[in-house]
Amino acid sequence: MHVRRVVTGHDAAGKAVIVSDSAAPRAREGVHHPGFAEALLWATDATPDVPHRAGDPTPHVTNFMPGPGGTRFVIVTFPPDSVAILPDFNGAKAHEEHVKGSPGIADRMDPNNPGMHSTDTVDYIIVLDGEVWLELDDGKQVLLKSRDVVIQNGTRHAWRNKTDRGVTIAGILIGAYRK
Repeated sequence: MHVRRVVTGHDAAGKAVIVSDSAAPRAREGVHHPGFAEALLWATDATPDVPHRAGDPTPHVTNFMPGPGGTRFVIVTFPPDSVAILPDFNGAKAHEEHVKGSPGIADRMDPNNPGMHSTDTVDYIIVLDGEVWLELDDGKQVLLKSRDVVIQNGTRHAWRNKTDRGVTIAGILIGAYRK
């Protein structure tokens, strides 16, 4: 997945400047899950300070799930669900790829209900392109289209792509306390 990421900051005099303008360094495309792609664009592990002087945090992220007060900004493309039923699809290898590429998220998936998971986060989700069904615990599904927004409050859910093309979403995950 190619995503251009422009990061601003401050120079020594306190003037606003472009710190970097390049492809997101934590972007990947699925090898064992064709059509899947994601990019981790930014991360914080606590309330951030501004001006930010700590450099790019994304190469050092070991868990895509932020702790309380932390954040993650991701863009994800989900292929059609039908990809998983193709004869050459290897679910075990795809899962292994997701565990390695998205540490902290893939291991939250329910093995008895593929795709179903919950996180200790409040997520702001925006559908950028395509359409996807949001499925909740009770089996209720809601169709989301381009520019629709979901506020996910730590609920158990899955993303179901019933179309014949990929869907791309952007998500800002904010670490929370589960009570």
